[in-house]
Amino acid sequence: MKKQSTNRQYNFPDADLYLQCLERIKYANRDREQFEQYGYTLQRLKQFKAMCDKFGDLPDDEELLGDQMVTTEKKYAAAENLKSAIRSLMTRVAIKYSNRSGRYRKFGTAKMGDMTDAQLIFCGRRVVRVARQQLDFLAETGVNENVIRRVAEATRQFEKSVNIQQDKVADRDISVERRVEKGNKLYEELITLCNIGKDIWAEKDPVRYENYCIYESNNEQKKARKAKQENA
Repeated sequence: MKKQSTNRQYNFPDADLYLQCLERIKYANRDREQFEQYGYTLQRLKQFKAMCDKFGDLPDDEELLGDQMVTTEKKYAAAENLKSAIRSLMTRVAIKYSNRSGRYRKFGTAKMGDMTDAQLIFCGRRVVRVARQQLDFLAETGVNENVIRRVAEATRQFEKSVNIQQDKVADRDISVERRVEKGNKLYEELITLCNIGKDIWAEKDPVRYENYCIYESNNEQKKARKAKQENA
């Protein structure tokens, strides 16, 4: 059964979550005595800080996307190299056979520009196989083992680049999933800490109560700041 993707429990950027956690940890340290009365110990606060540090060290999606784009660019370059090697061989084949002949079509290189990655890999392998089968007939046009080997090596390099690119896509998916899971745990702990902080100061100090209010978006933060300024 396919694992269901984890949904983010918060609707603001990870960087904002990280900074909000650090800010609330600072307030909780200030109010440590009151937090102890709720069983929220200094040890738990240190564990929360450690969670923040680990979360902050995780690669973000832009970094992972950049890595994926690099491997994709290398895959495109390898594809063009393979197509060039195939075209060079097929130019020689066309000298010997009409491009409408069965011997030519046996190479299966028609519409090479429209092939998927998998189709292009199979095309490269087929060209190598068929060229070796007809080597005696094609030798006079300059087709030799070196020409065939160039296609074989280009096919191998392209297949390798495809696998690397697919691995990077999978790595990105896994990293995003892991980041969401850790972010949710961080957010849950933030909510717990803030609920305690608000309960401590609800009837005592509105400013300190406000220290523990979480705004779900930058827009809400702007509204809150504007309201404070208007009421000041």
